Amino acid sequence: MANYDFPPTSRYYNVDVATLVGEDGMVVPYLRRRFLPSAERFTLLHECRVSEGERPDHVAARELGDAEAFWRLCDANGVMHPDELTDTVGEVVRITLPDGIPPPARE
Repeated sequence: MANYDFPPTSRYYNVDVATLVGEDGMVVPYLRRRFLPSAERFTLLHECRVSEGERPDHVAARELGDAEAFWRLCDANGVMHPDELTDTVGEVVRITLPDGIPPPARE
């Protein structure tokens, strides 16, 4: 079953929706498993350090221009739970191009 509920900016946009039919006939939709992409697939732009009191959405807003894009930072840094990005002051966060976007050609 194709995914039609998530916008293109969502972490779950390309994740298929499947259904489970219970013994009582009730149909329950669910998302198929999404695996974190390998961090090596991302083109590094630069790195930033986490400051006191920062949250993943703060870093995403500052670095990507979209607070809701924190999941892109999670993927690029191999992090499943967003708070892992900023739970340690001084932690390095990789800022990358989106998954699948190659680096610009050099002249």
